[in-house]
Amino acid sequence: MKTKKDLSIIVPVYNEQDSLNQLYAEIKDNVQDKYSWELIFINDGSSDKSKEIILDLVNSDSNVKLIDFLINKGKSEALNTGFKKCSGNVVLTLDADLQDDPNEIGAFVSKVKETNGLVSGWKKNRLDSLSKRIQSKIFNFVLRFLTKIKLHDFNCGFKAYPLDAVKMINIYGGLHRFIPVLVKNNGFAVSELVVNHRKRKHGYSKYTKSRIFHGFFDLITLMFFKRYLTRPLHLFGLLGLVLFMLGIIINVYLTINWFNGIWITPFKNPLFFLGLLLLIIGVQFFSIGLVCELIVNINKNKNRTNARYFNFDE
Repeated sequence: MKTKKDLSIIVPVYNEQDSLNQLYAEIKDNVQDKYSWELIFINDGSSDKSKEIILDLVNSDSNVKLIDFLINKGKSEALNTGFKKCSGNVVLTLDADLQDDPNEIGAFVSKVKETNGLVSGWKKNRLDSLSKRIQSKIFNFVLRFLTKIKLHDFNCGFKAYPLDAVKMINIYGGLHRFIPVLVKNNGFAVSELVVNHRKRKHGYSKYTKSRIFHGFFDLITLMFFKRYLTRPLHLFGLLGLVLFMLGIIINVYLTINWFNGIWITPFKNPLFFLGLLLLIIGVQFFSIGLVCELIVNINKNKNRTNARYFNFDE
């Protein structure tokens, strides 16, 4: 049986060789002799010397662990793997670029124990470019409006969780931006702490403008999962019904005209083809909904439950 720690710290790493030794030293200063702890680095296919530096830390400190990806899989996959392997009662994540301040680890741990929920960092005084700050404000405003979760900084990498919370979520693609939403949907409280955002000293930001579009599509995925994951027929069936009814209306209209002596000439009247097309697509959408419902029901007993278990043997 795996021995539980007080604290698991998960750090995704992608080409951050110049920051790692300082980050390790700062983390150790804030957790040594205070908690039983583990520091899990996830090397996300770095092309610099990040892996070698982490291996040196692993060999010199038994609290340090390494998960090594042979190729770059992205932050979501890195965090998801770390969540599966961690064992701390409190799980903390932070970025490897030294912009997150390890001196605040104690405040996060205390807040998690107080709320038994996710604690997300808020980079209130953000030391980034103006364009990045504007994009972040827009993103966070839209997400607050859609999810009703009152966070100022959904995408801050500095977060802390109770162990149960990370074991109940599965993230991939770009869903790491929406972890507070996933955790909230599983019944955990969500709160925030203002954090000290430090200026990047080494390397370069992995942020690209294309993430705006990726984030938009990930948001659509998330909203679909939240509302229709266990009842897909409610979405596809409604779309199918609307399209089918529009097709019926068009064909009834053409039929009435035919009885009144107005012949249906398919090649001169595109409404005929539109009506047939809407009928066919409507049936297809409804069929997709039924197939999805069948898949959901088949896999229902295999899905992970959100229940907690006490005093059960492993």
